[in-house]
Amino acid sequence: MIPVRILGTASVLPERAVTTGELAVALGRDPAAIERKTGIRTRHWAPPGTPLAGLGAEALRRALAAAGLEARSLRRLLFVSSTGGDVLIPATANRVAAELGLAGTCDAFDLNNACMGFVSAFDVASRSVATGLGPVAIVVVELGSRIISAEEPRPYLVFGDAAVAAILGAAREGEGVLGAAFANDGTQPSDVWMAHPLVTGVSERVRFESSHQRIAEVALQALKNATRSVLEQARLSLDDVEWVLPHQPNGAMLRLITEMLGVDPARIVPVVDRVGSVGAASIPLSLDCLLRTRTPRAGERLLMVGVGAGVSSGAVLYQVGG
Repeated sequence: MIPVRILGTASVLPERAVTTGELAVALGRDPAAIERKTGIRTRHWAPPGTPLAGLGAEALRRALAAAGLEARSLRRLLFVSSTGGDVLIPATANRVAAELGLAGTCDAFDLNNACMGFVSAFDVASRSVATGLGPVAIVVVELGSRIISAEEPRPYLVFGDAAVAAILGAAREGEGVLGAAFANDGTQPSDVWMAHPLVTGVSERVRFESSHQRIAEVALQALKNATRSVLEQARLSLDDVEWVLPHQPNGAMLRLITEMLGVDPARIVPVVDRVGSVGAASIPLSLDCLLRTRTPRAGERLLMVGVGAGVSSGAVLYQVGG
């Protein structure tokens, strides 16, 4: 076990809620059909020009309040975003730290592993805490609305914006990470990609590949492998896990994941229907929702598992302490 405790979480959604119905009408599509296909009713879009650091700092303030900590107690700050931060240089994590008045008291850097970014950061943060470098803040901000356009209908109809933060610190008895498994396979086709504007010389938008069925099969197999690997490490079965928090790219994919794993939907915390596809913020949003609406008991286990562009995949199995 890696001894670590989730001290507090919080999330922030931009004020503007955008319905699938209004987007479908704008594209000349049937709203009911699009909602059935995507499993998304609403998503939130931030105003153009909204800085990621500002949203991230607000989520972090709320997470610190939930943890009962002052910002100056942090020893490390990890900023996660699938599409980069507010600037290429320096790390946006520096701006988040500055928003909270931190100067020279903790290190701060960015991490990008597509939709797997939070789970990867959770692993880094856990190992940091276990070796004495804690508490650690993870801040995830995804502004999908700024990388989509109506010319690419698939991402336009599913992407949303969100910010989430989690604070990890010293563990209580019997608490921590029971297993962690990660893999990336760049030889496989990626379902989503975005070119670098400094390379292409044009303003880029996110794009989906057309071979959706083949990519879905690859993604599901990668997620299945990650689940099997982390459970083998812990010498447990999925029946021993009370809560399963998978990545939720859309409602249809969430149903496929739930069916593939054979998990009772009551053990899942769905969020995609009201926030849309929010990349690396999907799993921590589900985690925050779980911790705000229920109180996991000592000994209960949470499996955070997902897959993303790369093809990246991974899982972390966390046990609540007494």
